Amino acid sequence: MTQAFAGERILHAGSGRLEIVVNGIDDPAREAMLQQWAEEAAKTLLTASDRFPLPRVRAVVRETDSRDPSPVPWGQTLRRDGVAVLLYVRPDATLEQLRDDWTAVHEFSHLMHPYLGREGRWMAEGLASYYQNVLRARAGLMSPDEAWRRLDAGFGRGRGAPAGRPLSSAKGRGATMRIYWAGAAYWLHADLALRERGSSLDTVLSAYARCCLSDRSESTPLGFAQALDRIDGHGMFVRLYRKYAAATAFPDLAAAYRALGLSGNGTTLRFSQGDAAARLRTTIMRAR
Repeated sequence: MTQAFAGERILHAGSGRLEIVVNGIDDPAREAMLQQWAEEAAKTLLTASDRFPLPRVRAVVRETDSRDPSPVPWGQTLRRDGVAVLLYVRPDATLEQLRDDWTAVHEFSHLMHPYLGREGRWMAEGLASYYQNVLRARAGLMSPDEAWRRLDAGFGRGRGAPAGRPLSSAKGRGATMRIYWAGAAYWLHADLALRERGSSLDTVLSAYARCCLSDRSESTPLGFAQALDRIDGHGMFVRLYRKYAAATAFPDLAAAYRALGLSGNGTTLRFSQGDAAARLRTTIMRAR
């Protein structure tokens, strides 16, 4: 359900409430367009669950002049005094350009996990990087094949980043792509393992939101993995966590790509057709 007021929209799904506020816009038509865009991005979360992850979230949209040509030069999720998603958009950004940008869905995806601190940045950014593509495909903002291409391109950027520190202590601008995309590989590996057993990452995270997540939730990354294992009951999240956290190089995705029927040469991604791998790809990119 959506309620609209001047400068604000309130979305309800299950027990979750999400408020969208557009600040500093004098043009009513543009204000309404930005509200519509933010609402569409927020509702992609409902392709993974029947409710918003948190009881109450405030999303604030503002315009900003920036040298960054991106439609959304900056976004951030804050967890002080509750949770706020901040989205800064260019004054000339069109609805089509905003819909094609990943930032808003990435930031809303952060609502699916607790605050994990610096040591857990790779898990947090990895989860948002994985879901920014999956949720947008499910919501019809891009095709499923394009979502796989963008994931593959992200993995390529992560693979190209220099190795060095263990992932749990990686830091600095040079490590950013590895942090984000090795993290995304962790969640892809987890999702594939869950789906082999008839479950999914959506199912486990939705159960975690119901039992354990609040607007002030904090956890260590190991504690988060342990909580997910208590829900799943197979110990997989902690096993993967220990492997990834200690890794000094980008993970090997060959087995995951075989399971998904993906192959390529680094520039072109090829897809198998009409087999179990193709069905698996389709299932992942289909709304829960």
